[in-house]
Amino acid sequence: MAKNSATISMRKEEEQWRVESDLSTLQRAEEIEKDPKRMAKVKAYAKEKLMELASIASEGKDGS
Repeated sequence: MAKNSATISMRKEEEQWRVESDLSTLQRAEEIEKDPKRMAKVKAYAKEKLMELASIASEGKDGS
C-alpha cells in the first residue's frame, strides 16, 4: 500500500511541476509577444527554419 501512496504522491508532484512549468512558459511567451524586436527576430528565425524544412521535404521528389 505504501508503494501505491508513493506513486500517487510522485504523480501529484509531477503534475504540479508541469503546471508551474506551463505557467512559466506562457509568461515568457507573453513577454516575447509584447516585445516587437524580439518578436521580429523570432519570426525571422521561424521563417528560416521553415525554408530549411521545406528544402528537406522537397528532397527526393525530383529524383535527387
